[in-house]
Amino acid sequence: MSQFDKLLQRIKSLDNNMRFDEIRKILEAYGYTMNGPGSGSSHRTFRKSGCQPITIPTHEPIKRICIIMVKQAIVLVT
Repeated sequence: MSQFDKLLQRIKSLDNNMRFDEIRKILEAYGYTMNGPGSGSSHRTFRKSGCQPITIPTHEPIKRICIIMVKQAIVLVT
């Protein structure tokens, strides 16, 4: 099983110990692009044409609600 597959399994199991970089890798693999504010914000927004934007805080651990949003976004794609 590849590292990416392991990350997907962690998302699908709603693992509470996800890091921002792991979430970013998954969303970018599914076609989302990260947009950051000009300065000072601790949140990043991921956008994809035809999909709702997803805003994730960069501090860790990532909250469960954010993991649920990412899970719903990748389930809709697959």
